[in-house]
Amino acid sequence: MEDTKELAGLKIADFSQGIAGPYSAMMLAQAGASVTKVEPLGGDWSRTLGTAFGDYCSHAVIANLGKKSISLDLKSADGLKIARKIAQEADVVIESFRPGVMKKFGLDYSSVSKTNENVIYLSVSGYGQEGPYNDRPVTDGAIQGFSGWMSITRDENGTPMKTGMVAIDFLTGLFAYQSILKNLIGRGIHGKGKYIDCNLMQTAAAFQSAKILEHHLEGGQPTVLYVPAGTMKTSDGFIGIAVMREHHYTSLCTVIGREDLITHADYDTREKRVDNEKPLMNILRAEFLKKTTAEWSSSLNDAGVIQSPVNTYADYLENEQTLAVESYSWIDHDVVGKIPLPRIPGFDSFVNGDALAHSPRIGEHSEEILTGMGYSKNDISSFKETGAVGG
Repeated sequence: MEDTKELAGLKIADFSQGIAGPYSAMMLAQAGASVTKVEPLGGDWSRTLGTAFGDYCSHAVIANLGKKSISLDLKSADGLKIARKIAQEADVVIESFRPGVMKKFGLDYSSVSKTNENVIYLSVSGYGQEGPYNDRPVTDGAIQGFSGWMSITRDENGTPMKTGMVAIDFLTGLFAYQSILKNLIGRGIHGKGKYIDCNLMQTAAAFQSAKILEHHLEGGQPTVLYVPAGTMKTSDGFIGIAVMREHHYTSLCTVIGREDLITHADYDTREKRVDNEKPLMNILRAEFLKKTTAEWSSSLNDAGVIQSPVNTYADYLENEQTLAVESYSWIDHDVVGKIPLPRIPGFDSFVNGDALAHSPRIGEHSEEILTGMGYSKNDISSFKETGAVGG
């Protein structure tokens, strides 16, 4: 007997572009919901977020797994009529336009809920639907700066650093996904739909709640949790260490052959190590340059010291632990070739050839979607001839 996916039977209208909205819709698809991705004739702009492979880039592949795509010209009467019908029939609508844009098309929550009163409608924005910043253009990096995110990660010169990926976008997708699930449960209990505002600014703050509280309670000068900790350069790479307890420190000093540091008057307690962080770290960094990352990792691991080599993605994919737990699957993509797809925690692994491991081309399912909505072949041909529908 085939297992039924948890959200099978739910219809999702995904009007969102970029990463945050599409990523939340992708997870709904992986849970069994039928997700219709409504995108412009030229495609969701995230399809060019990085190196392009036809209709795809790596971000677009991941954010659209398991969806069906219809491309529409919302400025045409027929394209807009189709979009409104898709929204009217959906259990969940997701959009990520600037505040006010969907209202111009009659696709905002107020308009959709008039004929679809139980709809769960989620808007993704940069700063929220109201306030003086609500119409500002935004990127992940801008929110990293605005939210304080960059202030807690600095290079050796004290310059704030941006995270090397669109982390807040993906986190917003996760928060959006859980908000939708929460309201689906609420609708099942109370029989009511809901409007949800899920913005990048609030996501960044919520994710950093403990650091924001720490900053407030400690007057903007948070204490170091423990020393030594951080990244050490080795003779051939880097390794990260975290020395949390006294016996960890003793073990570390023994492994690197500096037992004198165990009882050194400046470093023999946690408090002293915190106060004298810079000179201690300088001593340790000099020692770590004497061996390879693999040598240090093996010795420290045997001694029970928390550590990890700083891996590349290639290292991660080839690691014995990664392989042992089937952390990812190799998928044959018809355009970009063979690709690794990491498994989402709590979800099944991606299966080669399965629809949930497929990302659609722009408008790939336009005809299929329109047919399912009751349009005739003549209707569909007419839509395509007028440019209302692509694909």
